[in-house]
Amino acid sequence: MQTTDVLISVVIPAYNYAKVLPRAVTSVLAQLGVDCDLMVIDDGSTDETPEVLHQLSQQHPGRFRAVRKANGGLSSVRNLGIAESRGQYLIFLDADDEMAPGALDALRLHIEAHPTTRMVIGGHWSVFENGARALHTARPLPDSPHARVRGYLIDKSVSLSNGACAMHRDVFEPGTYPEHLRNVEDIPVFAQVLARFECTIIDRPLAVIYKHHDSMRHDLKQSLAAGIEMVDEVFSPARLPAALHGLRQAFLTQRCLSLFRDCYGAGDYARAKRLYLQALRYDPCSVRRWSYTRKALRCLFK
Repeated sequence: MQTTDVLISVVIPAYNYAKVLPRAVTSVLAQLGVDCDLMVIDDGSTDETPEVLHQLSQQHPGRFRAVRKANGGLSSVRNLGIAESRGQYLIFLDADDEMAPGALDALRLHIEAHPTTRMVIGGHWSVFENGARALHTARPLPDSPHARVRGYLIDKSVSLSNGACAMHRDVFEPGTYPEHLRNVEDIPVFAQVLARFECTIIDRPLAVIYKHHDSMRHDLKQSLAAGIEMVDEVFSPARLPAALHGLRQAFLTQRCLSLFRDCYGAGDYARAKRLYLQALRYDPCSVRRWSYTRKALRCLFK
């Protein structure tokens, strides 16, 4: 992509979120300056998303670009955004969320002060279905790539959320979003950025993230489809340096435990038990992780 005068591109993937899409779009338009732009990509929605985008284009002529494509999943949308957007840095904002007020101004100042940063990690507000709100601040990052990747994949001490981070387009050179994954597709990308690029923290919320039961974030079917095979994608040589591949076994165990927890929460106790036993085979010491072991014991009586 040729160099442009656009500093930040915001890309909103949209699939069947017609009712809340205007909230996301207007939250970005309220902040756009001459060095930022907005692109909305409709991933073959079957609801009123095309009509909503047409109405928004009429209300805000020339202020954002709307593209419609055949349904291919979040990875395909984000990859199209990487290819078609013009900004040096990209923010992928989910259509059911919104950009926090003042986020783009704060990012401009941060990037000016840290011109070599390749991922800026901010905090976010969580808004729950009952209307409650919680502020999540970005924690300081470990110094070494090994500690950062371990903190993200295994210890969960490094937290990343789409919409609450800005990534320089250089970070996609080792690999873009894996289009064979319809869920957890961001984990391989975030891991490669933490492993290979300079990352900085900004002490303010960049996004407002709405938690709801039908979110794509909670799609158990797609999580199971990704399965433990996604571990191979994360630890592909192009994404993570060989020095970090010693973390693979621990992440494989963690992936089994995460799927176990999801299946347990969905009431699929038979599958949950199989996944828990699989985790124990990879690491017998997992039995000491009581939050999982208690659930596994309950599965015996289901």
